[in-house]
Amino acid sequence: MSKNNQILLEEIIKQERENIEESISIEKFFEFYSANQILKTYELSYDELELGLSGDSHDGGVDSIYLLVNGDIVKEDENIKEKYRKNVDVELVLIQSKYTNSFSEEPLLKLSRLSRNLFNLDFDRNDFIGRYNNKVLDAFELFRETYIALITKKPKLKISFYYASKGIEVHPNVKKQAEDLISDVKTLLTDASVEVTFVGAEQLIKLIQSRTNDVYRLKVSENPMSSSGQVFISLANLADYYKFITDENNNLMKHIFESNVRDYQGKTNVNNEIQETLEITGEEEFWWLNNGVTIIASEASAPGGKELVIHNPEVVNGLQTSSEIFKFYSSNPNNLVTEKRNILVRVIVPETEETRDKIIRATNSQTPIPKSSLRATDTIHRQIEDFMKPRGLFYDRRKNYYKNEGKKPKDIISVSFLAQCLMSVLTQQPDFARARPSTLLENDEAYNSLYHKNNDLNTYYLLAYIGRFVELILKEESPINSSEINDIKFYVLYAVCAQLASSIYPSNKQISILTKNEVRKDLINTTIEFVYDLYKTLGGTDKIAKSSKFTELLKEKLREKKL
Repeated sequence: MSKNNQILLEEIIKQERENIEESISIEKFFEFYSANQILKTYELSYDELELGLSGDSHDGGVDSIYLLVNGDIVKEDENIKEKYRKNVDVELVLIQSKYTNSFSEEPLLKLSRLSRNLFNLDFDRNDFIGRYNNKVLDAFELFRETYIALITKKPKLKISFYYASKGIEVHPNVKKQAEDLISDVKTLLTDASVEVTFVGAEQLIKLIQSRTNDVYRLKVSENPMSSSGQVFISLANLADYYKFITDENNNLMKHIFESNVRDYQGKTNVNNEIQETLEITGEEEFWWLNNGVTIIASEASAPGGKELVIHNPEVVNGLQTSSEIFKFYSSNPNNLVTEKRNILVRVIVPETEETRDKIIRATNSQTPIPKSSLRATDTIHRQIEDFMKPRGLFYDRRKNYYKNEGKKPKDIISVSFLAQCLMSVLTQQPDFARARPSTLLENDEAYNSLYHKNNDLNTYYLLAYIGRFVELILKEESPINSSEINDIKFYVLYAVCAQLASSIYPSNKQISILTKNEVRKDLINTTIEFVYDLYKTLGGTDKIAKSSKFTELLKEKLREKKL
C-alpha cells in the first residue's frame, strides 16, 4: 500500500493541530483527534471527548475510553435505572492512539492485561491504585455499575477496541495479539460482542474526509399540504421514513435528532405501545395511533410533488417513534419491501431562532422530557449566546453547532460547563458542580436563581471566560494530571472569583462589574497551588472533590485572606 496516505495524514494532523489545539504535543493531539474521528457518528461534543481521554501515565494501554448506552454517552451522575428501561445496547469503546508509522504488539498486550484485571466485575480498585490512573479506574467502575444496573433490562453488550496509528499494514503477529485480546475479554464477559479494529492512515483519512450530508430527500405518499411560508404536512411510508433516518450502512443518524431532546428515553409502556403498533398490522393505520414527527429545517421544498427536499433537518419531536421504527425495521428488514402503512410528518422552516425554540418547546410539552433537556430553549440562553459571540466565546446551547462551524474547543462553552461555573461561584458550591455535572439544571429553584432574567449578561460571559482560562492554565502549564484537573478546576474558579470580588460569597452584581484585565495569570497560578495543596491534604480523590468538606475548608482558607 502507498505511503502517500501517511504523508497526507501527517499534513492533516499538523494543520488541524494548528487550527484546533496548537498548545499540546502532536502525540497528545493525535489521541484527541483520532478519538474524534473514530466516534464521529456518536456526535460527541468537545467536552465529552475530553472527559474520555485517559492517556496519562499508568493508562494500561488505553488512551481514551467511552461508555455509551443506546448510542448516548453515559455521565457519572445519571440515574441509569430510571433512564433506560428495556432492550438496551451497552457499548464500551477503548481507543489506543499511537502517532507512529506502524502497528505493534505491545499496546495490545497492555490492553489484554488491563482487560484481564478490570473486566472482572468484582475487581477492587484499591488493588490497582498506582498501577492504573484514576481516569481508567473510574471508567471501568462506571462500566461495571452501569452494566450491572441494567442487567435485568436484557442489555446487548459490545466491547469495541480501536488501535489508531499512521500504519499502512497490520503484521500477522499483531493480528494474533488482537485475537488473544478478544479471547481474554470473552472469557470474562461471555455474552459480549468483542471487536478489535485497526485504524491506519488510509482509514483515518476516509473518516476525516467523510462529510455529513446536509440535504435529505423524503419520499411522501401524497402531495404535501403547505400553508404560508415553508411549512409542509404529509404522510410518508414507514419504510421511506426509516430510510430517511438511517445512513448507507443502515445506522441511525443521530445528528438529525435535535440535541436538546434526543437523549430522552421513553417509559417502557410508551415504547412498548409503539412497538406493538408496528408489529401488529390491524385495520388501524399507524398514523391514526401515533402523533408522528416534527422536523425543523433551514430550507424545505417539494419540487417533484411526492418528495420533500429538506436542508439541515432536525427531528425535534418524535424521537421515541423514530427509535422504535429504527429498531423494528433493523430487526425485520424484509418488512421494508411490503410495508404499506404511513407516518404523519410535519416539516417547518422557522423564520427566527425564537420561533425555532418555541416549536421545540411546544411540540414536546405533552411529553415528560427532563427539564434540563429543554432549558436551552429559554430566552435567557439565546441572550447569553448573542452576548458571548462578539466577545469571542460561543455558547453551544445547540449541542455541536459551533463544533460543526469549525470553532476551536477552547472557545466553545457548553450549557453544562456554564452551569457548573455559575453553581461554583454564585452559589459557592464547587462540590455540587463537580458531583452533579449533568443534572445541575433539574432543580427549578437553583435554575431560576442562576438564570434570572434580571441577571447581568456580563456575569455569564465573565464566569465562562474565567472558567475556561483556569482550565487552560491547568491543562497547559501545571503538572497536575487530567483526573485531578477535573476534580479541582471549579474550586479554583470559585477561589479566583472570591478574591477578585473580595468576598467568599460573590454575587451576580460583584462579578458583572469585573473586567478581563483583572483576571491575571499569576493570580490563577497561586490559587491553583493552594487549592491543589488543600485537595491533596484531604486525600486527593474524586470523593473529596464531591464533598462539602473540601468547600468548607476552602472557604476557611479564603477567610484567612480577610475576604
